[in-house]
Amino acid sequence: MKIALVQMSCTNGTAANLRKAIGLIGKAADKGAKIVCLQELFRTPYFCKKEEAGNFDLAEPIPGPTTEALSRIAKENSIVIIASLFEKRRKGVYHNTAVVIDADGGLLGKYRKMHIPDDPGFYEKFYFVPGDLGFRSFKTRYADIGVLVCWDQWFPEAARLTALAGADILFYPTAIGWKKGKAVEAKSYEESWRTVQRGHAIANGVYVAAANRVGTEEDFKYWGGSFVADPFGEIVRQGGSGEEIVIVDCDLKKVERTRREWPFLRDRRIDAYQGIASR
Repeated sequence: MKIALVQMSCTNGTAANLRKAIGLIGKAADKGAKIVCLQELFRTPYFCKKEEAGNFDLAEPIPGPTTEALSRIAKENSIVIIASLFEKRRKGVYHNTAVVIDADGGLLGKYRKMHIPDDPGFYEKFYFVPGDLGFRSFKTRYADIGVLVCWDQWFPEAARLTALAGADILFYPTAIGWKKGKAVEAKSYEESWRTVQRGHAIANGVYVAAANRVGTEEDFKYWGGSFVADPFGEIVRQGGSGEEIVIVDCDLKKVERTRREWPFLRDRRIDAYQGIASR
């Protein structure tokens, strides 16, 4: 069962970015992909580098024009699409939301980003209300999948709860990079980013698939490097630093085999974890 991660650069033209994404989705489908994941906030440049009220005009409702366009291509190609959008829930309330569109074109559900960063270059608390839908698994035509978004990928609790909900593959739409001129620091950061997610794969016996954007936007360079790790944490395939479709054939039987050999979920001491919900 092939999955595809689309990593692309974005311009200020939201319509052009959507057309590019649809074209790349079509190419992934032509290569046999059954589930295609786009990067975080693929319709726009990563606008959270600054706090600007005018950026709220980039948001849209769900369902809305983007989900309608993606639903058509999902149905035409019998594929599942995961897409990260700037959701306008109502006036003054916005979320960073990933939608899951099933292979029949139906909107299967959505996940609202739970962990919202507020760091230099990532001022997301200005734009997004934290998610209120919890950690979810979606039963698509081809696999039970979970979706988390970018900053969520650093939190083992998010991966664990999504796996416990039934997901065999964890998808992470992502927008991560570094300020130009800090490439040495960024290399270490990139390795940490990849390592923690490989740990989620091992600890939960799942595939982990991270789709990251590429390109330079103002003073930021996004490193791409989209990858898929198997339930043993081994990287099956990793993308480069340019526009690319990363396609991996996932053996879902490997999830069950891994959990039998490494029964971490069985041996959890749920009677002893009371402190996990306390700061």
